[in-house]
Amino acid sequence: MDSDSLVIAGRPFRSRLMTGTGKYPSLAAMKASLAASSCEIVTVAVRRVQSLAAGHEGLIEAIDWSRHWMLPNTAGCATAEEAVRVARLGRELARLAGQEDNNFVKLEVIPDSRHLLPDPIGTLQAAEALVREGFVVLPYINADPMLARRLEEAGCATVMPLGSPIGSGQGIRNAANIALIIESARVPVVVDAGIGVPSEAAQAMEMGADALLINSAIAMAGDPAAMARAMAMATEAGRSAFLAGRLPMRSEASASSPQQGMVGSLVGTSAQAQVP
Repeated sequence: MDSDSLVIAGRPFRSRLMTGTGKYPSLAAMKASLAASSCEIVTVAVRRVQSLAAGHEGLIEAIDWSRHWMLPNTAGCATAEEAVRVARLGRELARLAGQEDNNFVKLEVIPDSRHLLPDPIGTLQAAEALVREGFVVLPYINADPMLARRLEEAGCATVMPLGSPIGSGQGIRNAANIALIIESARVPVVVDAGIGVPSEAAQAMEMGADALLINSAIAMAGDPAAMARAMAMATEAGRSAFLAGRLPMRSEASASSPQQGMVGSLVGTSAQAQVP
């Protein structure tokens, strides 16, 4: 295991960038983007795959599941009961892809079709039920520190606060609350949704997030593969910056050059030495 691996439920991952499979212009663009991102965890909407929704036909067959870890998600579920049923189907989907020991699920309970904000009560209810069934639960939530704590106490393997609404590209609008979640969490914190450009990905990692999940910003870019590569580099750069430790912020300027030996002080000293 790498000394800085991302570890979820005891399973190590080298990459801290997770990606999705929706909204790509083609399966070829998606495959090129997965390769460019160097991601290991790939999330798949169970309902869309089952219903053969547009853009998802042949999706499972297009991905090399010996190289990528499937993260089935419960997108489209409005209640806890629906999410639990779809999570079970997702586990079977992972089995069909050859991942017999994969119990991971990205939990989404979203009754709000306009703003796509997750339901905190339904999410907690579904998480408790899925943990009891042996799932490794990665819940998608608003940036609510208290809910994150409750989900961690319920046995969730991560918490996944949104940076801003899904697909909005608004960036990290909830930085203060996300920072509070990062400060107190004992499980990995994955910032999910809202990131639009690599600088925002780096910002989230610099804050101390353990990983990112990025879909729309990559899939809907003019060149998805190029954006995937840029997001991967930003994720790594942000992580390295966090580990390095940033310069403390000051209210006043602080010269970066030493004050001793300045030219003006040397000239003055020389002139004084010539006075009899």
